[in-house]
Amino acid sequence: MFKRIWLFLLTNIAIIAVITIVIAITENVFWIAISWYSTDYVSVFIYAIIVWFSGSFISLFLSKWMAKRAYWVQVVNINEYSNLDSKEKVVFDLVRDLAERNHITMPEVWFYESNEPNAFATWASKNSSLVAVSTWLLEIMNKDEIEWVIAHEMAHVLNWDMVTMTLLQWLINTFVVFISRILANIFDNVTDWKFWALWYFVINLVLQIFIWILASLITMWFSRHREYKADAWSAWYVGKDKMISALEALKKLQDMTWKDDSKFATMKISTKWRSGIMMLFSTHPDLDDRINALKNLKI
Repeated sequence: MFKRIWLFLLTNIAIIAVITIVIAITENVFWIAISWYSTDYVSVFIYAIIVWFSGSFISLFLSKWMAKRAYWVQVVNINEYSNLDSKEKVVFDLVRDLAERNHITMPEVWFYESNEPNAFATWASKNSSLVAVSTWLLEIMNKDEIEWVIAHEMAHVLNWDMVTMTLLQWLINTFVVFISRILANIFDNVTDWKFWALWYFVINLVLQIFIWILASLITMWFSRHREYKADAWSAWYVGKDKMISALEALKKLQDMTWKDDSKFATMKISTKWRSGIMMLFSTHPDLDDRINALKNLKI
């Protein structure tokens, strides 16, 4: 926990440093005034672009470095292949095969100790990516199900999903800041509040939170859309029936352990409480919806 807090703080320090440098260069070299407090909306818009661009893409480029330090990982290379067990070889072989078929540098393969059924991929480019799998996922899944998980994660890598999500989040956050600033100015012009600076800050903050919640519906919808796309891609590679079988196995496991929701949080498996409006804020579709989509998929 302390390691992850330290990594979070370090990342934010890096983001603040880059933002400060970029703003200083923009103002002193290009003579463009940039200020969040300015009444010039062009200045505010440029400020929002710089702040959220820096934050989003620094986080993206540091994601692999942070993941390596957040988990006790075993990075596997070809020289250690003979030491892997049969399920670990399934992971390594499939990552290598998909990388060769799609003409990219093979992603790093990581295994890490965890009692969560988790797998993830992260990268800043397709030729500098990683695929990580937890030990518990390897323990509870058979080889066919593991193939589905790896094909799904590789689909995210090959489709540039993380970069696309970063771009989308950057654009949305930029407009959230910009629109909330405009609305705060309108509110300020029609009222006569004492302690103007404090009230203005509070109003702007409340507006940003409210607009961000609404804007999150867009990012969450796109995230669910890319999960369907990754399922379809991996079904094309490993077979639709194998995909459906794997998702149904996960659904049974979910139903047996629904009281311990934390074990499924990292893999974003749907849970029993997530229904109705809460599904609009979910990054992953419900398992039943994913299974039905695959059954209707034509390959």
